[in-house]
Amino acid sequence: MLPDVYDSEAFRRDGKQLIDLLADHFARLDGDRPGPVLDWTAPPQMLSSWQSDFSGGAPFLELMRRVLADSIQVRHPRFIGHQVSLPLPTAALADLLGSFLSNGMAIYEMGPASSAMERHVTDWLCQKVGFDDQASGILTAGGTLGNLTALLAARQSRAPYDAWEQPAAEHPPLAILCSDQAHYSVARIGRILGFGEAGIVPVPVDERYCLRPDALEGTLRSARNAGRHVIAVIANACSTATGSYDPLEPIADFCLAENLWLHVDGAHGASMLLSDRHRHLLQGIERADSIVWDLHKMMMMPALTTAVLFRRSDSSYATFAQKATYLFEGDRYHGDRTGDWTEIGLRTFECTKRMMSLRIYTALAVHGEAPFRKSIETTIARAQDLADLVEAAPDFELLIPPEVNIVCFRYRPHWAMESELDALQNRIRDFVVRSGSHYLVQTTLPTGRYLRCAIMNPFTRRADLESLLTVLREAGESMRRGERP
Repeated sequence: MLPDVYDSEAFRRDGKQLIDLLADHFARLDGDRPGPVLDWTAPPQMLSSWQSDFSGGAPFLELMRRVLADSIQVRHPRFIGHQVSLPLPTAALADLLGSFLSNGMAIYEMGPASSAMERHVTDWLCQKVGFDDQASGILTAGGTLGNLTALLAARQSRAPYDAWEQPAAEHPPLAILCSDQAHYSVARIGRILGFGEAGIVPVPVDERYCLRPDALEGTLRSARNAGRHVIAVIANACSTATGSYDPLEPIADFCLAENLWLHVDGAHGASMLLSDRHRHLLQGIERADSIVWDLHKMMMMPALTTAVLFRRSDSSYATFAQKATYLFEGDRYHGDRTGDWTEIGLRTFECTKRMMSLRIYTALAVHGEAPFRKSIETTIARAQDLADLVEAAPDFELLIPPEVNIVCFRYRPHWAMESELDALQNRIRDFVVRSGSHYLVQTTLPTGRYLRCAIMNPFTRRADLESLLTVLREAGESMRRGERP
């Protein structure tokens, strides 16, 4: 049995068939009739449609066809919802090699090539930020884990005690400052770190939902008066809901004056550093102590591929310090291995880690930077097209002019009462998603419920966006007549 499942010729046959299947699927999505973005099936029916007994015998290629048919099509030009990019085919193929090799990467000898690649890729990202040669970074599985890694370093650096060794209960409670537009992972991380709800201190935002630097001093004073020891400020670059960039220069000035750690959540928006046209949005980012940058958002990498970058390399080595003699030489590490890039497990949550560096290194080595820059600038241009279409339509309302590729708006026909608008957005969005014509999401802000689009696909056309507004309008009109759209 084992020789059969590891048969090299069967692997060759199945691999060729799978690549042909994906190439045909690729071509169809790029054609004039790409089909639905999502062939909607209710969860109970989806669950029951898949076999629950694993006795074997399923034809491999047919199984792959079913997975394709039942999955959302991120590559579809009308997928304009969540912040997931269409992966570069080159990166996807490199990922296949990475899965085949399965090099764990906690230590150098378990991932020699990918460890060297990770060093080069993270150094390249640090250079794009504007960090000097004292900086370093690691790759990890997603922005949430990246933010947690960075904030652990912030705690170790700015807490008034050794947070790794000493119990927190014996010291003043810690806190971080951020706007209420911070990613939900920040509140989750604060609780994981033991800060509690009161340890995530909200800073007021302006009319564009950007953190107000002039409100930092008062917020810090209030937190200290409440007995909290504030260690860090988190700045959005950009926020998930609205795509708004916090002003980094004045925030960095404040952090420097108050000896606070500055963490920039650039999961979505740090990629603007690759565009001369848009990198001004990140002015001052080189002053951050840590940065999270998701490469699976604007840089066309398979999920998950996240960089955590530190302005000072020793910060990442101080984050974790524990004994694991079956992996690492010596007993304890509180920064004494600073500069040793070979033992990645000393700086990450993961011990066994996917070969994430293989994806981005391959894409850069084969294609260079130009495709990334082109994709970024094209998707932002399409977002501006959508904003222009919304502003020109009397029955739609734009929240704020977009800075990047995220657009929030709502359907606001003359016949709808103000009290009905939130529910109306939910209903028409639900109709569009279930119809399969487009995929978009929604968000709730102080002024109400909004439809939200993130233009992630550089092959999305203006006509796709015109079609979206038409479909939304038709759904709304049918609801007005009391019909089921």
